[in-house]
This record gives sequence, C-alpha cells and structure tokens, in this order.
Amino acid sequence: MSTAATSFPERNAAETADLVLTPEAAAPDVLARRTRQRRQMYIGQVASYSLGAVVLLLYGYDGAIGMHVPSLFWVGGLSIIGIFVVMSEAGVGDRFTDHYLTVFQISAHMALQFVFLVSVPTIGIAFISVLFLIFAFGTLRMTSAQAMVTWAIAACGLAAVFLASDLPIGMPVATRLQRIASMLCFVLVIGQCAFLGLFGATLRKVLYRRSIELKDAYRRIEELAELDELTGSYNRRCIMRLLDAEIEKSRQSAAPCAIALIDLDWFKRINDAHGHPVGDEVLRTFAITMFANIRPADCFGRYGGEEFLLLLPDTAADSAVRMLDRLRTIVADLDWSAFSPGMRVTISAGVVTLRDADTADTFLARADSALYSAKAQGRNRIAAN
Repeated sequence: MSTAATSFPERNAAETADLVLTPEAAAPDVLARRTRQRRQMYIGQVASYSLGAVVLLLYGYDGAIGMHVPSLFWVGGLSIIGIFVVMSEAGVGDRFTDHYLTVFQISAHMALQFVFLVSVPTIGIAFISVLFLIFAFGTLRMTSAQAMVTWAIAACGLAAVFLASDLPIGMPVATRLQRIASMLCFVLVIGQCAFLGLFGATLRKVLYRRSIELKDAYRRIEELAELDELTGSYNRRCIMRLLDAEIEKSRQSAAPCAIALIDLDWFKRINDAHGHPVGDEVLRTFAITMFANIRPADCFGRYGGEEFLLLLPDTAADSAVRMLDRLRTIVADLDWSAFSPGMRVTISAGVVTLRDADTADTFLARADSALYSAKAQGRNRIAAN
C-alpha cells in the first residue's frame, strides 16, 4: 500500500535542488519547472497506489478481504491525487513557498490509510506501515512546525484506533498467498524508503555542490568589490585599506616600507586627441605592464583617474627609486603606436619611504609632493621625497 513518495528520487539534480533552494518566484521558467516536477510526483503516486491495489488483490483473491477493497483503495488514492492535480494545474500551489502543499497532501493520504485501517483491520498493519512512509516523505519538505502538526494528526488517529476501539488489527499469514501478500506489503514500503534515502543522498550532494558554487560566487564578488573594473588593479578603497595594513605591519616588524604615486603624463591630451576608448586601452595596457613587472608582494591600485598607487613592502628608498625608474623605462619603451601612429606614453612618479611620524594621509601627501616635483621637472621621471 505505497502512496506518495515514489517519484522524487528519480528527478535530476538540478530539479531536485529547486525543491529546497528556489524561493517564491513568478518567473515563467520557474513555474514551468515546478509544474513539471509536480506532474512527475503525481505519476509516481498513481504507480504507488496501483502497486498497493495489486497487493490488496492478492488478499482479496485469498479471501482475507473483500474483492471490493482493492478497487476502493485505488479509486480513493486516485481521487486524492486528482484533486491535487487540478490544484497544481491551476497554479494554486505556486502562491506558496511549499508549492507541493505538502501538509495537505500528507494529511489527505494519512486520512485514507486510517479509513482503510478501520474498515479492514485484519490487514491493518499494512496500512500502518505506510503511515511511516508517508511521514518520511513529508519530512523532506516540511518545516519543524508542519512536521509537528502532521505528527499530532497521526498520533490522534492512532490513539483513536488503538485506545478508542478494540479493532482486531493484524496481518494475515495463515496461507501461502497471504504470506506472499504480507511480504510484498513490506517489500514495497521498504523499497520506497530506500528510494527516499537515495533522494536524500542526491539532495545532499546537490546542496554540497551548490554550497561550493556559492562560496566561489561570494569569493568572486569579494574580488570584484576590491578591483577597479577598467584596469583590474585594486580600487581606491582597497588600496587604501592595504596601505593602512602595510604601515602597521612595517612598524611592528621595523621593516622599511615605500610607496610610489604614479601618474600617466599628459593623459588628458591622449583622451582629447584619440578619444576615451583609446584612453581606456592605454590605462589597461599600463596596468598589465605593471602587473608583469612588479614583485608578488607589491600591491598596485588605481588611486584615481590616471593616478596609481604602488605599495612596496620591505623596500628601502634607494631600491624603491631604482624599481620605479625601471618601470618608467619599460613603459616608455613600449610600442604605443599600435593604438595610434606616433603615440607615446610615459609616466612620472613620486617615491617616499615611511617615517615614524607618518600617518596614511601624511605618507600619501609626501608622495603627492614628490610626484608634483617630478612633473615640474619635465615629466617622464622619478622624484623621491
């Protein structure tokens, strides 16, 4: 007498995940997928009731129950399924988070089992065993509160059967055919419990995979939140945070720390003469060149417009100046004519090292002063302060 659980384990992983992960939504593709899932479930329920009716036929053929019981059981189960099919096709369930209306389905199927338990108590154990299957199916979808409600309904029904009546609830095994039918009752229930277990295992795998994907997505979002969209370097907020951290680290370890404020010379003229798309490509190319020629420990970020900040940890003043002059030469020697014939791009930079009294603001102010000095001396040069 199997009932409502057969079809769930047979869904693919993407659809299975939607059972738990998809929130209330009105998107047509989501609604269509939900409808398809419900149809699969109802087909499984019809198959379950049909198998249960076949087992009851064996009891009827042996004379343990009336021959009308299997047909009534089958018609009763299909009537419940039909009601929910109509509601499903009308989109009633889509108004709720639980679009399967699990509590109502569970309650209806349990009620049917109790009706036959009272009506045919001689095989009552078979109907009681199905209650476990129904409830196990429901727990895959129900909240804690819903589980408590359905448990209370089942408990009240069982109390009425066992305490308020003296029905001879049993499982006939007097003949060979009765033993076969009784065996099949439990085989079907255990089999469907196994399918539920497979469904749970599949769901756990899907949830685990989704959690990994979600972590990757969060990591990517964090990366994007720290990067300048145009150049791929750190944005101002991030490079300033890294500057504060580097200052603190330098003071704790008593290691030198240098920074360079870098500016692309006459960049406004490039934009005016060649257009902003070309200017954007120049910025990207410059950033790529910097990434290819700085150390792994160095941090490079866009400070604003065509100004960039380079953090140089564990770097003394002389080494910092030499590094920046090397970078300046590399940028100047690039073939910029690919963007426009005769184009030439150079940089100027102000290099400073950390002093005991420096804050991030004064550190940057000295770097800006050194950059101003480099520009005043004719650009395409490095100045230290």
